[in-house]
Amino acid sequence: RWIDNYDAVIVSCPEYKHEMKPPQRVLMPAINPFNIKNRELSDREIDERLAHYEIPTDLPLVVQISRFDPWKDPEGVVKDFKLARKEIEATLVLLGNFATDDPEGSKIFESLRACQEERILISTKGDDTALVNALQTRAAVVLQKSLREGFGLTVSEAMWKGRPVIGGNVGGIRYQIEDEVNGFLVSSIEEAAERMVRLLKDQKLRERMGKKAHETVREKFLLIRYVEQYLDLFGAFDKDFSLRE
Repeated sequence: RWIDNYDAVIVSCPEYKHEMKPPQRVLMPAINPFNIKNRELSDREIDERLAHYEIPTDLPLVVQISRFDPWKDPEGVVKDFKLARKEIEATLVLLGNFATDDPEGSKIFESLRACQEERILISTKGDDTALVNALQTRAAVVLQKSLREGFGLTVSEAMWKGRPVIGGNVGGIRYQIEDEVNGFLVSSIEEAAERMVRLLKDQKLRERMGKKAHETVREKFLLIRYVEQYLDLFGAFDKDFSLRE
């Protein structure tokens, strides 16, 4: 196998390890806190960005940022929101994009557009990193309700901004969110809607979870840790390129 020619293999989560000849190390992804998507924005900058895209802020914002892809479950998020809205008013923003040659993504986007109304907004401006930052920073609740996920750095991006995230109980999301501590892990529409209502109704809970979310990212998911791990990895190779355990 071609992979046997490599000196080491890096995977992002422990469950992605497979039987193979090269030694394997787990290095989870990390975010850059200094880029436009993650730097701190002033209230004025946030207001201007949201106003530019005519996103209302008179009610709490519920946000998911992801590709319009079936595995990101954007249609499920709309169902979550409609169920939660029976108990509390809010505005849902689904921000994403899709490849023009992706017929499945186009189909999902058209389905979502049919759901769009005053309090359910669908936007394809996912490449606007300043808008991503503004939405994550201003959101009361952020969702990443994936059905399948490699890692899902949008979770850490929102957590870095002190936002509690409701995430699908899959893949790398489970390594970022500690259920009931810095966010919620969910497996159904009903669970997601119930957690959404809890967070929207309880500002102190949002603040408490948000602080823990920020601290989690500071400790585990910033580039500083990533660089340190890579330096440790490079230093662990012997002269014959064998990797010391």
